[in-house]
Amino acid sequence: MPGPDPATIARTIANRRTFAIISHPDAGKTTLTEKLLLYGGAIHLAGSVKARRAARHATSDWMALERERGISVTSSVMQFAWHGWQVNLLDTPGHADFSEDTYRTLVAADSAVMLLDNRRGVEERTRQLFEVCKLRRMPIFTFVNKCDRPGGNPLQLISDVEADLGLQVHPVTWPVLTGAGFVGVADRRRREVLLFDRGADHGARLVEARRVPLDDASLTDVLGSDTVASVREELDLLEMAGAPWSEEAIAEGTLSPMYFGSALTNFGVAPFLEDFLAHAPAPLPREAEGRTIAPTDPDFTGFVFKIQANMDPRHRDRIAFVRVCSGHFTAGMTTVLSRTGKTLRLAQPQQFLAQERTEIEEAWPGDVIGILDRGNLRVSDSLSEKGDVEFLGIPRFAPALFSRVVLRDPLRRKHLDTGLRQLAEEGAVQVFYQDSMAGPVPIVGAVGQLQFDVLLHRLEAEYGVRATLEPLAFRVARWIRGDDDRIERLVEGRSRLRLYDAKGGSILLCEDEWALRHAMEAAPELEFLEAAP
Repeated sequence: MPGPDPATIARTIANRRTFAIISHPDAGKTTLTEKLLLYGGAIHLAGSVKARRAARHATSDWMALERERGISVTSSVMQFAWHGWQVNLLDTPGHADFSEDTYRTLVAADSAVMLLDNRRGVEERTRQLFEVCKLRRMPIFTFVNKCDRPGGNPLQLISDVEADLGLQVHPVTWPVLTGAGFVGVADRRRREVLLFDRGADHGARLVEARRVPLDDASLTDVLGSDTVASVREELDLLEMAGAPWSEEAIAEGTLSPMYFGSALTNFGVAPFLEDFLAHAPAPLPREAEGRTIAPTDPDFTGFVFKIQANMDPRHRDRIAFVRVCSGHFTAGMTTVLSRTGKTLRLAQPQQFLAQERTEIEEAWPGDVIGILDRGNLRVSDSLSEKGDVEFLGIPRFAPALFSRVVLRDPLRRKHLDTGLRQLAEEGAVQVFYQDSMAGPVPIVGAVGQLQFDVLLHRLEAEYGVRATLEPLAFRVARWIRGDDDRIERLVEGRSRLRLYDAKGGSILLCEDEWALRHAMEAAPELEFLEAAP
């Protein structure tokens, strides 16, 4: 049965927005996510991860460990409708130890919201994630958070962002500060000031905003003549010296609209959400092997960017998150898995509000759907109606930390193997194996120590496996290809170790960069790869 024509698809997806939020840890990303859900009507009472004694937790932090530590350790998908917009919000872990999960999620997004702390500006983690977005020429919108606290000069912040990231900035809203603190934002386009009422519920509910024209005499009565004069002067300065608005530059990722606010108190969140959805891109084309897939192509295509096991521990389920790239998805449709050529029937598709699920009948380009998977799918798999599409893969990078897994109860070895395999397919850690007389010994690799903590927690909580980790003295790894005998000679009697990944590929561990360089010089005929081949 033929799918809908391109014009129908174009009309349907024009109001879809799929985006991720990037930030340094503690910039308030989970709080902003929660408030966007609040304003989008997806929830009616916002919870803060900082409020440990509160009656509820942040919606996006659904994993038990996240709630215990007050951090995000896995990506979440939140979907909601707001004023005619269909929103797919991809919440990513802010902690650098979960970089790979964040990189994979960014591949599924069409734009990004860069969240900055008004006192700290651009921090290292923000800079790293910005570079990933820059490589993909992704449109970036900036939200300066925590304006309810004393912070740096907004003009200096703009200058720092432009100098540090090489990114031009166009402020859309501007903070209005009085002796009482942050009271609202000025809307540059409308030449209005939005004054917010600070509620007594610590931002758990929507706040009311009153719009007052910038040239209205009553504004002086509310803010005082000095504040009004200062806001007008700063806005005039932005008009004269600031980067002009350019839809083309925004689409190319070279100009970032900037908004000011406080996610904690909800000040400035609504005007940001309204303007962002109006100017963020609709679903974009996707690069595949030998071709570009337009969202208006009538045939369904999509790719797996995340796999999550045990979202419902009672049923030991496994969900593959699929970004729809083109065509029209319908429940129960048959697709082809390009990697194997096998056909798969995609039954019981779901959409998400973090851990909460709703079965759906259809989806369109830009949407993220969850597919119940029995172990057929992997991260970066391509799905299509004809099986002739292979989206460019999501690379797996070499870890920096390695530990040997020690099982406390040898009778739980099968459960350990199952847990390691499923968590590796998720991307929670990378699993390798070392040859030994007693059989393969599992070695886990991670970007940071926190990944190991999560691994041990989930092995016990979800698989009933109690284990410990013995750190290995290796900090540099490369996948290595070439003559097998030459690889063996390279690691004999030296401070190097050879492991194997799940596909049988060889990975070389070295103590440091110097040892790696020495190995590369000693065996120039071998290939040393930073990402899995």
